[in-house]
Amino acid sequence: MKSSRYLSRIFLFGCLLFSTLVYAQDPAQYGTPFAGVPDPRDASIYQVNMRCFSSTRNFQGVINRLDSIKALGVNVIYLMPVQPVGKDSKAVNSPYCIKDLNAIGSEFGTLDDMRRLVDGAHSRGMAVILDWVANQTSWDHPWITQHKDWYLQNGSGNIIQLNSYADVAALNFSNAAMCTAMIDAMRYWVFTSNIDGFRCDYADNPPISFWQQAITSLRGIATHKLLLLAEGSLSTHYTAGFDYNFGFSFYGGLKSIYQNGASVTSIDNLNSSEYTSAGSNNQVVRYLTNHDVYGSDGSPYNFLGGKNGVLAAFVVIAYMKSVPFIYNGVEVGNTVSMPFPFTSSYINWTKDLTVTPEIKKIISLRNKSVAIRRGALTSLDNADVCAFTKVSGTDTIFVLSNLRNSAQTFNLPNGIAGASWFNAYTNASVSLGSTISLSAYQYKVFTNTASALSVNDTPFSPDHFVIFPNPVTNGQLIVDIKSSAKNLTLKLFDTRGKEVFKSKLHSSSNTFDVSNLKKGIYLAKVSNALGINTQKIVIK
Repeated sequence: MKSSRYLSRIFLFGCLLFSTLVYAQDPAQYGTPFAGVPDPRDASIYQVNMRCFSSTRNFQGVINRLDSIKALGVNVIYLMPVQPVGKDSKAVNSPYCIKDLNAIGSEFGTLDDMRRLVDGAHSRGMAVILDWVANQTSWDHPWITQHKDWYLQNGSGNIIQLNSYADVAALNFSNAAMCTAMIDAMRYWVFTSNIDGFRCDYADNPPISFWQQAITSLRGIATHKLLLLAEGSLSTHYTAGFDYNFGFSFYGGLKSIYQNGASVTSIDNLNSSEYTSAGSNNQVVRYLTNHDVYGSDGSPYNFLGGKNGVLAAFVVIAYMKSVPFIYNGVEVGNTVSMPFPFTSSYINWTKDLTVTPEIKKIISLRNKSVAIRRGALTSLDNADVCAFTKVSGTDTIFVLSNLRNSAQTFNLPNGIAGASWFNAYTNASVSLGSTISLSAYQYKVFTNTASALSVNDTPFSPDHFVIFPNPVTNGQLIVDIKSSAKNLTLKLFDTRGKEVFKSKLHSSSNTFDVSNLKKGIYLAKVSNALGINTQKIVIK
């Protein structure tokens, strides 16, 4: 037994030494590693699907909206695969059918464009993680002919596809050289584009030994703090070193609550099962939609009760026991159909701008509250209302979210009823009796401490400025400010997301000549360092 343990230690040491030698030739570091990567528990993740993000479907389209993404309060941007896709006869233009792991797909731009995106995110305090496709390649990937043994083969020696996906060839994780090459490619992007981690596609498929090897290598890059998200649900992902698992079960449970009338208390079971083997810093990333389910199920606004139902659910994923995940467009109420392979349409960025300040408000409170992000959870759910407290030190947050399209009365337990509370968003003092009434899809959030957590310090809101005339008919645009906010800037964006006008606002009433702009619809943004508010205008 002792001999066996000794040999195991020698083998492990050898693997680590081999790993160090193999990755000694990393490319030169581009830029300065980002020092602002959040603690895994404090992240809020925003998914960018470049193919439908803007009409240009490229890095520049994302760069043009970095201020808007930042204004939501998120601190991590997740980019779907940026590599070139296969073009062989089996290809279906899937972004997960990659032809070259170490290249940029020309549809998105260049490496310099990606670097500008990452630099822009970093300068705004946001980390960037990249989608990583470890299980497969396209059939015209060079490895197909150069390293046939790097792929799974049938009894006749032919390379086989990955499961039911005929457009991709399945890699062989029993081949050590393939595993090393895959990890080498992951390290390449950390150094070459200065990214801050990975979302690992179909993470349940590779053996856990591969992820252990990969994560040991990635965590060994001392200059970078990396966030690692497993798009999977295996509890072994946590012990392998991932920060996050993906909340597949929570999404299914949420749909059952909204569509089938399942009890809200089912969330409590998910809060246990999805965290099996999780460490104190591990989290489940929970979502209302993502690129996969948006394509298959449609917009969450179509099946989660519209705007109010979506916001009620978002409060739960943002505050209860998870890291919140926003799929691009949810923050503006987007309902445009965006099916696979995501090239037939793009987000309607002006669909419902009343959603945006609500998402910002929810995220802002999360960012300010240690209790929300890291506090101890006590569930108080009943069959219809998701209710809970989060406690950190002397701070307590009390959340109720009605997940039904009908009014509900919630019985408050001892300790909640009769205690001193404040509206967490406005600081208003609140007296709670033995019950509380909630309208359909209404949520309420209370704190036991005033001012420290309130988001009432938002510098201005949409009703604090007026843009007129709208439509603009004489080439003169007037912006009146009805608040005391300072250092404001006006920007105009066309329907492709391109900035076409920018100017400082120097007084309470500001007049601008926009006669050089083409007739059409524009998005006007009034912003300062503390926030952004938007309004749609028409120039005729």
